[in-house]
Amino acid sequence: MAILPESVTLFLVCTLVMMCVKILLDLPKKKTYTFPPGPRPLPIIGSMHILDIIRQDHTFMELSEKYGEIFTLHFGPKKMVVIAGYNAVKEALVNQADDFGERADTPLFKLMSKEKGIVFSNGEPWKAIRRFALSTLRDFGMGKKTMEARIQDELIPLIEKIKSHNGQPFDTDLIINRAVSNVICSVIFGERFDYEDPVFKKLVRIIGENEKLAGSPKLILFNFFPRISTLLGSHKEIMRNINELMEFVSKRIKQQRQEFDTNAISGFIDAYLMKQASGKSEMYFDDENLVYSVLDLFAAGTETTSTTLRWGILLMMKYPEIQKKIQEEIRSNIKQGQMPSVEDRRNMPYTEAVVHEIQRFANIVPLNVSHMTPSDVYFRGYCIPKGTEVIPFLTSVLYDKTQWKTPHEFNPNHFLDAAGKFVKQDAFMPFSAGRRACVGESLAKMELFLFFTGLLQSFTFYPPPGVSREDISLKPGTGFILFPLPHLVCAKINY
Repeated sequence: MAILPESVTLFLVCTLVMMCVKILLDLPKKKTYTFPPGPRPLPIIGSMHILDIIRQDHTFMELSEKYGEIFTLHFGPKKMVVIAGYNAVKEALVNQADDFGERADTPLFKLMSKEKGIVFSNGEPWKAIRRFALSTLRDFGMGKKTMEARIQDELIPLIEKIKSHNGQPFDTDLIINRAVSNVICSVIFGERFDYEDPVFKKLVRIIGENEKLAGSPKLILFNFFPRISTLLGSHKEIMRNINELMEFVSKRIKQQRQEFDTNAISGFIDAYLMKQASGKSEMYFDDENLVYSVLDLFAAGTETTSTTLRWGILLMMKYPEIQKKIQEEIRSNIKQGQMPSVEDRRNMPYTEAVVHEIQRFANIVPLNVSHMTPSDVYFRGYCIPKGTEVIPFLTSVLYDKTQWKTPHEFNPNHFLDAAGKFVKQDAFMPFSAGRRACVGESLAKMELFLFFTGLLQSFTFYPPPGVSREDISLKPGTGFILFPLPHLVCAKINY
């Protein structure tokens, strides 16, 4: 048997070692992710044993006190990351906008939207549709005088409707909702609806129902255990409502397509049809995306602003001294018989401060709409893997004790300086922030000021007989948004 020289043996051993090293280096590495800390999960249910399923924001606030600005929760088999506090939420949504820019793969919203439209889509389709929606809303007056005129026109029938109650107690729910909805309807469909139109009343009611259903315990559990919940039929009621809305919108699109005139583009649907007809539209501009985009605009443009206005009226009954001070400012700046205008805002710092404080205090979208990481993300020393649902927790921003002097009190001074001038606050984020901020933010701000000022110019709101201001509850009803509990209002005409 021949013995190889030492040099050859050494060469072969080195070659073999190098080959082994190369094989090992080429093996796919399992990435190590470092999730933020959080409560220890239990099998199957995860962290749900500590969750207040009706008011998840309460649980999140408590956990942020314990674990800090970023923590992990397990909802059933699913891991979620919660980002809390103004500084952390701003860093995520603004400074690292691309890292947290996708919409989460939430089972309920995926079922409701098929990942179409403006709110729940992702990637290039979302960019194209959102860009078109923003430009079209601007074309139809968002942030301009023409939109101001639409809102002022809607104030007139709203005031008359409230007057018709002759000082007797009434519910603000459908009255305010129809007025606000008519503004976005004029933009989408090119026309408003009569308040007593049975189809319109039904649509507004359905939108309100869905906002409540989406935050109900059975549909929260649907997101955590979709297979079991589907078998139990937890989603059937909300989907019936969605199908009714879709049927109305589809019929309306068909009607407007039949009457389509390139020289008479009256709203969002017509503008979309024009884009389709131009032959220059991207592949994403199909009819299904049109239906879901209209549903997004219709729902968002109806429920959030009207709910905020209803909170405003309730708070004025609770704090009549604030209502009186606003009315004094209105009388000093707006002539009797003259409608409020956007330009009046600069001369009415107290009213502007109150409108902002209503939005902060009411905190109507406490959890935000969930985001998702489009790729592995490094944030605050942690590595969050691609596809993780992230909750930029808005309550923790609007109630951040490092940003607000009295976060749990209704206090217009949060937006006033020592001289009584209005001051902006960076932590004012009711519309979220970054790439996924509300498309209709400027429209909502205009509506809130004009409707609120116009109503307080015309009426003084007070509780029904036998109800004291101390009896007025500011505890919210729960759903996807936080709304005032059922209550009655009396309105005295101011002139």
